[in-house]
Amino acid sequence: MTVAPVIALRGVGMTYPGPPPIRALRPADLEVTRGEYVTVVGPSGSGKSTFLNVVGLLDRPTEGTYELDGIDVSTLREGERTALRGRRIGFVFQSFHLLPYRTATENVMLAQLYNGTRKGLRRPAALEALARVGLGHRREAVPTHMSGGERQRVAIARALVNRPSLLLCDEPTGNLDTATASGVMELLDELHAAGLTIVVITHDAAVARRGQRTVTIRDGVVSSDG
Repeated sequence: MTVAPVIALRGVGMTYPGPPPIRALRPADLEVTRGEYVTVVGPSGSGKSTFLNVVGLLDRPTEGTYELDGIDVSTLREGERTALRGRRIGFVFQSFHLLPYRTATENVMLAQLYNGTRKGLRRPAALEALARVGLGHRREAVPTHMSGGERQRVAIARALVNRPSLLLCDEPTGNLDTATASGVMELLDELHAAGLTIVVITHDAAVARRGQRTVTIRDGVVSSDG
C-alpha cells in the first residue's frame, strides 16, 4: 500500500490582500515523505514565514491544495483544521513560549488540553516526552531556573507529547549559543533517526546542512535541491 506524503503541496500560493496585494508565496509543488528531514532556507522577507504558516495550518493558502497525511485541509472548517493541527503537527519556535512559573511537566501538558487527551493520561504522557528529550530529571523545574538549552528541550517535549506526524521547527537554535545549539540539533537528529518527519526553517547554514534535503525560498519561489 502506498503511504501518503506527510506534506503534499500542489500549486500552493499565498497572496495577502492590499492595496496593493502582496504575492508572498508563488504557486509551488512540494512533497515531504514520511521520515524525511528537510531544512528550509532563504533570506529575510523571502516567504519562509508564510511557508511555515501555511504548512502549519495557521493560514489558508489563497490558491492550490495542501494535503497533510493525505487529508485535503482546504475542505476542512476552521475547528477541524485546529483539531488536525493539534494532533498531527508539533511546533518548536525560536522563542520557547513557556509559562515561566509552571513546571516543565505542566508546560508540556498544556499541549494536551485541546486535543481530547483524557486528564488522567496527560501527566504520564508529558513525563514520557520529557524523558525522550533527556529532561526527566528536570520535570519539576520551572523555566526561570533552566538554561536556554533545557527550555528548548521542554519546548520540543511539548511538541512531541501528542505524537505528531510532523515536527515543524522555526529557527530552533536562534536564541542559543553554539554549544547549546549543537546539543539541540543532535536531539533532532536522534528524533529523525527514530522515524520522525522534521522540517526546520533556519538562516543558519550549519543547521541547514543537517537535513537530508534543503528547500530554498527566494522572492516567494520555492525550490528543492532534491
